Amino acid sequence: MTGREPRALLAAGAVALVVSGVAPHDRLTWLLEALPILIAGPLLVATARRFPLTPLAYRLIFAHALILLTGAHYTYAEVPLGDWVAGAFDLARNPYDRLGHFAQGFVPAIVAREILIRRTPVRSGKWLVWLVLCVCLAISAAYEIFEWGAAVIGGASADAFLGTQGDQWDTQWDMLMALVGAATAQALLGRLHDRQIARLEEHSHG
Repeated sequence: MTGREPRALLAAGAVALVVSGVAPHDRLTWLLEALPILIAGPLLVATARRFPLTPLAYRLIFAHALILLTGAHYTYAEVPLGDWVAGAFDLARNPYDRLGHFAQGFVPAIVAREILIRRTPVRSGKWLVWLVLCVCLAISAAYEIFEWGAAVIGGASADAFLGTQGDQWDTQWDMLMALVGAATAQALLGRLHDRQIARLEEHSHG
């Protein structure tokens, strides 16, 4: 990857991956939860020279990786931070998976936004917001189908990966959180992202 910061984030992410994989709560769950990182990491490295992302995108991807790896190590239903939050606010379930699915919308929204702005005629505006929301909701739906497939194939051994914690509406909540995350990312970071894209494009053409 080009640039010091992306390389530092990549190295830190690799360390986090190794640490997360040491004595996880459930090895199969760890593998399934870490799979997006095992796919995205090499892909980002392979495309870094041809299509480097903005610093914002790389930082968010790193943060998302940490969220995923924490859930992978403990399983989402048993992350200590989530247990603390559940106890502090008298919640019926560990809410860490809600954070994970919020991030599943928040971070891909910035990546999808960047690709659309830089590789299509779409520019900032209502159509961009709508298309990014659609992409993120599609990603969330695809992940839920993947979870369902894992449950069908793995049976009881995939229960920790599903992490429904007895909530019959877990799938719907997961997709809603991803949608809220995607909308929040665009509302909070859209202008900052536009400035970083402009600087990146100026540098690449300079």
